[in-house]
Amino acid sequence: MKQVFQIFILTAVLTTACYQSGRAQKKAAYKDPTVAIELRIKDLLGRMTLEEKVGQLSVLLGWDMYSKNGNAVEASEQFKKALATQHTGMLWATLRADPWTKKTLLTGLTPVQAAKATNAIQKYAIENSRLNIPMLLAEECPHGHMAIGTTVFPTSIGQSSTWNPDLIREMAAVIAFEARLQGAHIGYGPVLDLAREPRWSRVEETYGEDPVLNSRMGEAMVKGFQGNNLKSGKNIVATLKHFTAYGVPEGGHNGGSVAVGKRELFQSYLPPFKAAVKAGAQSVMTAYNSIDGIPCSANHDLLTGILRDQWGFKGFVVSDLGSISGLVSNHHVAANATAGAAMAINAGLDADLSGYGYGPALIDAFRKGEVKADVLDTAVARVLRIKMKMGLFENPYVDVQKTKSVRNETHIALARKVASASLVLLKNKNNVLPLSHKLKKIAVIGPNADNIYNQLGDYTAPQDENAVVTVLEGIKASVGKGVEVSYAKGCAIRDTASNGINEAVELARNAEVAVVVLGGSSARDFKTEYLNTGAAQVKAAEVTLSDMESGEGFDRSTLDLMGRQMELLQKIVKTGTPVVLVLIKGRPLNLNWAADHVNAIVDAWYPGQEGGNAIADVLFGRYNPAGRLPISVPKSVGQLPVYYNLKKPANHSYVEVDDRPLYPFGYGLSYTTFEYSNLNVQVSGAQENLSVKVKLDVRNSGERDGDEVVQLYIVDKVSSVVTPVKQLKKFKRVFLKSGLQQSVEFELNAEDLKLYNQQMNWVLEPGDFTVTLGGSSEDVRLKRDFTVQ
Repeated sequence: MKQVFQIFILTAVLTTACYQSGRAQKKAAYKDPTVAIELRIKDLLGRMTLEEKVGQLSVLLGWDMYSKNGNAVEASEQFKKALATQHTGMLWATLRADPWTKKTLLTGLTPVQAAKATNAIQKYAIENSRLNIPMLLAEECPHGHMAIGTTVFPTSIGQSSTWNPDLIREMAAVIAFEARLQGAHIGYGPVLDLAREPRWSRVEETYGEDPVLNSRMGEAMVKGFQGNNLKSGKNIVATLKHFTAYGVPEGGHNGGSVAVGKRELFQSYLPPFKAAVKAGAQSVMTAYNSIDGIPCSANHDLLTGILRDQWGFKGFVVSDLGSISGLVSNHHVAANATAGAAMAINAGLDADLSGYGYGPALIDAFRKGEVKADVLDTAVARVLRIKMKMGLFENPYVDVQKTKSVRNETHIALARKVASASLVLLKNKNNVLPLSHKLKKIAVIGPNADNIYNQLGDYTAPQDENAVVTVLEGIKASVGKGVEVSYAKGCAIRDTASNGINEAVELARNAEVAVVVLGGSSARDFKTEYLNTGAAQVKAAEVTLSDMESGEGFDRSTLDLMGRQMELLQKIVKTGTPVVLVLIKGRPLNLNWAADHVNAIVDAWYPGQEGGNAIADVLFGRYNPAGRLPISVPKSVGQLPVYYNLKKPANHSYVEVDDRPLYPFGYGLSYTTFEYSNLNVQVSGAQENLSVKVKLDVRNSGERDGDEVVQLYIVDKVSSVVTPVKQLKKFKRVFLKSGLQQSVEFELNAEDLKLYNQQMNWVLEPGDFTVTLGGSSEDVRLKRDFTVQ
């Protein structure tokens, strides 16, 4: 009887346990991957407190959220406190290293340590939060993951100079792979701002001045980052920056107000974002600026009306760092933090990058009735949806051993390939390039000839010196043992105190050719002070100047070469030695004197870690340059704006200078020549079914194999609203062997020819158009009119 009784008790216990387990499973539907995501989100929201919901919208600064002791890495006390008190659900820049974060090669994380850190953070968050919600980790990824030991590619302005979206998509996939292996889930990028104000400090982060080129590059980055499966373990979410019209601040002041009308906004500034959203982007970042008096971080028409209602965006919107607080402190449209938080979330801004824009302020706004429950739940749901799409509830950790694949030989080779494709040959008088292999004495001169960090651009982590190839090193590796390569810095980028000009001039005088490497720098240093947004605090006068004259916060009033660079160049040219000028920089600079007096000019922008090899490949003819300018180079600041697709009527000349840029959009030379012929334009269909097929032949008529970038521009001859004097619509980078010819085809559709009419609608108006084809916005090889019925 006792045994029977024990069996009865055991059965009762098991029955109760199974019942309770069933209830637990029913309550934890959000943890069940077999349940539809929307049902999982609904289930989880129903369990969350107000504080937990607000915590999911707080993106805290991540680099203090781990502690490192030798090779051991664990969640820091600061993270533990943040989780306990703020219920935070997201971190930003956990793996970032630079002077602002004060993380160096010693205090920062190797890829192996990075994976350990993100795993430790995830483990602590899941095991020590009531609902076991994993963290979402965002990182800076514009031209490589901004972390120690990753591959550094050319900055965005160089990427767009390739005019090769397929190559940029391949690059983006590598960046995503390296970031995801270390535990990141979101990559900040691409930056889709139109750079029509070269004085602005962040030109290097953009794809230039044109909406079509920006759109194609943005699509490529999104597809490369996100792939087809966010659960793949090698893809990350793309965050589009900065929404919107951030790149044309008045006076070039970073974050300043912009003067953009609604039609111009729709026709020029919004299309790159729309294209990237249609390509599947899952995240968007708001811009610091205001448009027509409304800050972007509190603009309901922008964040809800356009982004979601018109474009169907399903992802989440995140503020730029501190921009919600900026509604109070900068724009002065909110009286206090509570009002600012309510304005932002009610406009459609979901997540707060900083942790202090929402937090207690959003809780206060909710309790006061200024934010409704459905608004808060919608924002939280958008964040949770990404976590579930990435499979983080089921697989929050990464394999530490796989981080050995970060920055491998294949990735380095790709960095060289992208850098080579980005180089723009601006001048080549008497074919001084490529350099002869018979040269015996080469002088390499200039502040950017042998400077690792000046070559890499902003948003770059500290580097092992052996990982970066400078121009001097690239040239030395390219020549034979019998060639003497001498080097002198000559001067600094900005500082005029030191003077090595005489030494440099003597080297040039005694050389057969002088390769002079000048330009600018976005290299941050540990002496510079930074704002709480990460932008540099610029001081007009310092005893010792850093080289930094570009990069976030470093706006310019002129575009002249700084310091004593022009003096150095002029004295070297005066020696009579042939001069090749290589420019490493982040924005267009004044090149008027160089264009008149220097034999050859190569624009490299910031070419990344393999820049030295890529530049040497072009200088010695192993690579035929085919980069094209994604931004016009002005003759004077007084010409600005000078972008090619300005509105009609066309500009006229000034008293001092004509209206044309020194080098136009789309411009770039080659070591070979190309001929265009046999243009054929066929129009069929109407309105939404319109098709304009453009076909032409391109022939390599020179003696070297090379790439041509065929560019198609449209002119709307008569329209109901003012349209650009010309507008790029299609382009294709084509490789042709010497003497060979290839047919190139483009197809224009209704979307390519529409305008935003007086009634603020996108329409295709019947009428006459002109199509032009050539090698730049001003190089018209073929031209044909056609009519849309």
